[in-house]
Amino acid sequence: MLTYYLTSRMIAAVFGKVRVVTAQRGKTIVSSAHLADGAVPALSELEFSLTLAATAYHRWIARCATAAGIALAPLDVLILHTVRHRDRPKRLADVALVLDIEDTHLVTYAIRKLDQAGLVATHRAGKEKLVTATDKGRDFCTAYRDLRETMLAEAIAADGPDAAQLSQAAALLRRLSGQYNQAARAAATL
Repeated sequence: MLTYYLTSRMIAAVFGKVRVVTAQRGKTIVSSAHLADGAVPALSELEFSLTLAATAYHRWIARCATAAGIALAPLDVLILHTVRHRDRPKRLADVALVLDIEDTHLVTYAIRKLDQAGLVATHRAGKEKLVTATDKGRDFCTAYRDLRETMLAEAIAADGPDAAQLSQAAALLRRLSGQYNQAARAAATL
């Protein structure tokens, strides 16, 4: 319940409806007070909310996959959905790029597990390894989508945020992702 409260409040903060997420005692909710006393205290607040949202999202992915019939790790599910996207063969490098995965061995290992489970098939085209979803993989993605619609999308459609707010939040998170990636590049040079 705490995760839902913080996530919905975080989304409200993104749109200016709520400026500061506060606990019952009136203190800002952060995970590391020593990070909140810098130039942008709200950044620590956002990072804590992102941590909670990412954890809840990964838990959801894994539980939805299990409910759809196959217990998979969150990364495996994300890779399978990326491979399934538009039902065209994907290069491993493209899967890593789309999901912003720097360690390509994680993609290679996940695809090997998905291949062993019969959810994807791999083949070579010249020097490149291509991945496609199998019928079993497409069926799994359909079952996952149906569960997602029933358990998550319908609840969000009923309670909000609305489509425009979700799109605004997605745009903001993409922009922040770029800023964090740039900061990571800078930190790697120190």
